[in-house]
Amino acid sequence: MKKIAIGIDIGGTNSAIGVVDADGNVLAKGGISTPSHGDVDRYVKDLAEAVREMLKSVMQINANFEVIGIGIGAPNGNYYSGTIEYAPNLSFKGVVHLVELLKKQFPEYAHIALTNDANAAAIGEMIYGGAKGMKNFVMYTLGTGVGSGVVVNGDLVYGHDGFAGECGHTTLIPDGRLCGCGAKGHLEAYCSAPGMKRTAFELLAKYNAIDSQLASKTFQNMESKDIYDAAVKGDKVALEVFELTGKYLGQGIADTVHHLSPEAIFLFGGPTAAGDFIFKPTIASMEAHLLPIFKNKVKVLPSKLSAGDAAIVGASALVWKELDK
Repeated sequence: MKKIAIGIDIGGTNSAIGVVDADGNVLAKGGISTPSHGDVDRYVKDLAEAVREMLKSVMQINANFEVIGIGIGAPNGNYYSGTIEYAPNLSFKGVVHLVELLKKQFPEYAHIALTNDANAAAIGEMIYGGAKGMKNFVMYTLGTGVGSGVVVNGDLVYGHDGFAGECGHTTLIPDGRLCGCGAKGHLEAYCSAPGMKRTAFELLAKYNAIDSQLASKTFQNMESKDIYDAAVKGDKVALEVFELTGKYLGQGIADTVHHLSPEAIFLFGGPTAAGDFIFKPTIASMEAHLLPIFKNKVKVLPSKLSAGDAAIVGASALVWKELDK
């Protein structure tokens, strides 16, 4: 029997579902809308039905499969308790005992585990990606926010309460920009995709850069890809956005290196598709902020997870990690 796992990524708008084998191949994928009604029992019932339908279609193609469990990545997911706690972008209020609810739907599965999406990405990188064989590394996920997953001695660091590893909420600039969490000056406020947009608009105002390719964009319709496209064409504002973002990100990563001395830092998410535009200034800034004993030792690498399937694959990797215990 070939072993397979279910990966579920719960986002604010959609919940992605996939069937993944031990090599990280996605055999089937789909999903359902993440509801706005706030009825978690109804949602779990719909989610379980979607999982069963997907498994049925996979088994029709090849019945020689054994499902070993379900892994879930979710905002504010707590691995220890199997709960989603006060997630700001979900309609489910308070503490949601998601693993307990799913175990009632799938009592036949010994392994059902949950963590936050950045932790799931880190485990995915370790099981399927560029961190294979590494015992100490950190995964930074750049997107709507800045998430991170910390791996030390081959194990994900959860801390005493299940929420360790929030590198994106390191204070970068005291009393700086307002972060989405409500605090000021956090790394996320500068190095997330919305943070890059804020930098772009600050620079457009600073230079009165009406000739910039970004000048015609509104905050609502500007994407980080627009900044990349402009940078490729030599737009000075766009190029400075990447320089500043890399400067800030490298500074934050240097703090992480000082705390953990990892072998590598992996970067994942939309802004990383810009390649050298983001990696070169990030690495230069990291090296500039490091103590001499750490210089030229830590690799900054792009994730090897497929962008389209990373959330599903990362979530499924939780199950394979459970099997190692």
